[in-house]
Amino acid sequence: MAFYIPYEELSDEARTVDNALVSLMEELEAINLYNQRADVASDESLKRVMLHNRNEEIEHAVMLFEWLRRNIEEFDEDMKTYLFKDAPITRIEEQATKG
Repeated sequence: MAFYIPYEELSDEARTVDNALVSLMEELEAINLYNQRADVASDESLKRVMLHNRNEEIEHAVMLFEWLRRNIEEFDEDMKTYLFKDAPITRIEEQATKG
């Protein structure tokens, strides 16, 4: 991912967050690639390997989400609002933005 602001002008915190966000994007891309490959795999044992690899990438992505939650207050707030809820997501958003 390219820096939009010259690297040397960014704070250490901004560089660290960029590192986490780029890593998350890479993990999400890997999840998508393994998922697609598993979907078209004609060999069942290869399909299982691809799904296993996809699931490993999901674990990595979730670890990065947790790091972001612990280090960026807005991630923490939004995750508490939206995650692990049964109501429709748009209804949660409507309720969250009313106040």
